[in-house]
Amino acid sequence: MEIIGYLCAIFIGVSLGLIGSGGSILTVPVLVYLFGIDAVSATSYSLFIVGFTAAIGSVGYFKKGLVNVKTAIVFGLPSIAAVFMTRAYIVPAIPKEIMKVGDFVLTKNIMLMLLFAVLMVAASYSMIKKVKNKSLEPDGPQKFNYPVILAEGLIVGLITGLVGAGGGFLIIPALVLLSKLPMKEAVGTSLVIIAAKSLIGFFGENAETSIDWQLLMLISVMATIGIFIGIFLSKKIDGAKLKPAFGWFVLVMGIYIITKELFFTTS
Repeated sequence: MEIIGYLCAIFIGVSLGLIGSGGSILTVPVLVYLFGIDAVSATSYSLFIVGFTAAIGSVGYFKKGLVNVKTAIVFGLPSIAAVFMTRAYIVPAIPKEIMKVGDFVLTKNIMLMLLFAVLMVAASYSMIKKVKNKSLEPDGPQKFNYPVILAEGLIVGLITGLVGAGGGFLIIPALVLLSKLPMKEAVGTSLVIIAAKSLIGFFGENAETSIDWQLLMLISVMATIGIFIGIFLSKKIDGAKLKPAFGWFVLVMGIYIITKELFFTTS
């Protein structure tokens, strides 16, 4: 199963390099179902893996001048604060057994996996639906709607802190629509935001999670190799055409996780 897990880690990186966002949504399921890591630890591991790969991926965008530093700061600061607070205080405060209905016990691990599955379904919708390019192109000079950007940053940070996903499918449209960034610049800026908030959230973790650094680094390296493969393939394949198919795959995975956690997980 671990060999399959490492292959999936490469696939996660390939999808990130090829379609730009959404690939990291598979990290937690891979960690839980293929490496046997509990959900709480998996969300922590995912923060590092997502942050590490996003940081590597952002280097090329920096070199091409496709990172808007001001936007990264305005959007990133509330997001980073929310991730840090969530990992340091909210996640540890969630009880191991939340509620019991008949024979079903809603545990902390099950709740996090269900939240993650819901996020996967939402992410799949954003990848499957067809969006006209003109609807995601800025229609004027850059401007900042500070209250909305602050709220969006806090929400994305909270989600990232709870389930360990980068949230690129939420950040990129927000940067285009709220900050009037061109799409390529929004992708590069998004990677910087994801890298910063994920890594800071990971290192803000309390002592609840014991880290297997050898395993963590190996998975991160596999995902990074995948990113470079994906970037290479993106020059030959139109990632936009593959995005709906990947979205359907993510949707099926999300439904599978909901079904498994609700009906086939023993407490």
